[in-house]
Amino acid sequence: MGSQDYRKVFQRYQTAALRGEAPAQFKLGVMYEKGLAVPRDYNEALKWYRLAAEQGDPAGQVNLGVMYRKGHGVARDYDEALKWYRLAAEQGDPMGQFNLGNMFEEGFGVEQNFTEALTWYTKAAGQNFAPAQVNIGMLYKNGNGVEQDHAVAVKWFRAAAEQGHPAGQFNLGVMYRKGLGIKQDDSQAAKWFRNAAEQGYAPAQVNLGVMFENGTIGGVVDLDKAVKWYTAAAEQGHAAALYSLAALHEQGLGLEEDREKALQLYQQAADKGLPLAQKALVRLEKP
Repeated sequence: MGSQDYRKVFQRYQTAALRGEAPAQFKLGVMYEKGLAVPRDYNEALKWYRLAAEQGDPAGQVNLGVMYRKGHGVARDYDEALKWYRLAAEQGDPMGQFNLGNMFEEGFGVEQNFTEALTWYTKAAGQNFAPAQVNIGMLYKNGNGVEQDHAVAVKWFRAAAEQGHPAGQFNLGVMYRKGLGIKQDDSQAAKWFRNAAEQGYAPAQVNLGVMFENGTIGGVVDLDKAVKWYTAAAEQGHAAALYSLAALHEQGLGLEEDREKALQLYQQAADKGLPLAQKALVRLEKP
């Protein structure tokens, strides 16, 4: 959509919002939050989300909660975020249910409670809300608030993956790669990693790169494809991808041997807190 189109949409929403129409107030808030047709303005976004939320609009309530959680246009306030998420969740809004569950899982503004998180995630997942399905899978994978059950985790990851959700695809790939809750299958792992990687999901890009580097896919090492996927993830700042590119530069595998470039990439990965990169720097900087 071009700038002129956004401007027309903005004017239409503004007219309806000024008449007090909650859905338009919410959409106007989105345009201010994202800077569409107007300069980004969190204060204006907050104002319009609040007007929509106070009329009971669940989308407005969710986004108002997000503004409070992030501290955009207002001081960060987890209690207020919880309040607005809960109002949306109790209307059956899956995003509100998911966000409320996440507050309980993370312990933001409330005592950490995995059981309560699962309750709200399950409500959202029942509406095929893929992010909630992924989070339920993680709870079962890690045994948080439930008895650890990898087979159940696989079920939930698959539900999200089959909707095209990249985190669901990635996690399903991990389960296949490691044989957790399902028979180990590298071809299936590669399939799901690729699906997520092609959507720009950096963890999947790294894992796909590792499989190409190690010759796990088809039994053939393919350093060109490994470099391709590591680079895609590194451009998003993924520490493990930066480390892997550094190692290839250091060894001259798939990339030109370049100690200085390796040091630079190891430093970038180390700055992101990757211990392996910190150790590599110490090793390379020794006289």
